Amino acid sequence: LEAKSFLIAALYHFVNLEKIENWQKKFQNICTKNSLFGTILIAPEGINGTIAGRHNNIISFVAWLHQQTEFDNIEIKYSQNNVCPFNRMKVRLKKEIVTMGKPDINPSKSRGVYVKPSEWNKFISSPDVLIVDTRNDYEVAIGKFKNAINPNTTSFREFPRWADNFISKEQDKKQIKIAMYCTGGIRCEKSTAYLKKIGFEEVYHLEGGILKYFEEVPSNQSLWQGECFVFDNRVSLDHKLEKGSYALCNACRHPLSLDDLKSSSYQNGVSCPHCILRTT
Repeated sequence: LEAKSFLIAALYHFVNLEKIENWQKKFQNICTKNSLFGTILIAPEGINGTIAGRHNNIISFVAWLHQQTEFDNIEIKYSQNNVCPFNRMKVRLKKEIVTMGKPDINPSKSRGVYVKPSEWNKFISSPDVLIVDTRNDYEVAIGKFKNAINPNTTSFREFPRWADNFISKEQDKKQIKIAMYCTGGIRCEKSTAYLKKIGFEEVYHLEGGILKYFEEVPSNQSLWQGECFVFDNRVSLDHKLEKGSYALCNACRHPLSLDDLKSSSYQNGVSCPHCILRTT
């Protein structure tokens, strides 16, 4: 494949970090030095982010990252684009690197079992496995794994409430196998930890998320249906990690299909079929 102008790296790592203000300065310096764009979140529980830059600059950043003891075994998902998908570089301090609103959940101590992308198809095809999509409803709307349960959440903060309600209906929670997935893997670190805390024993998740699955599983063997929402200017990716067919409503931030863009409810920056009835 011909190399495109920009290399995009999605990464996260749970690790106890002290003096996160110092880490913020270090990341700001290395990102400025390499002319990178994107967002990195830093919290006492670790880092989470997606960055883009010229190939040699991303490689330089990753080399620096692996030199830091805290991040020497961090896994990174890569994709490419001819246009930089971010407008600026932000390095922000947070309480959590992915906000679930359950600060007592610690994926470093307890989480589900990883399933490698190469083994995922076989695993989720088993009749005794329930597949759960941990992403938000607007993400699930444009693509998901076949037969996956959609919790219909509008933010990850709502996931624990769905899980509590879900477990109250499941009588055989010790026998049931749950396979969870999300975009890059980070939400599953916390969602699987939470399910284990409330009583499920056999909890699994897709290692590296949908992005790593797209990277490693040939598209002709894919069990994925549709496209994958991403939180940058590309909006969505297809199985070949190419920019998908969706645009974004600048009013409500909902992904828009080609049919949505043709709708009489769509007016750029004002409304779309998803928000026309919710806004004045």
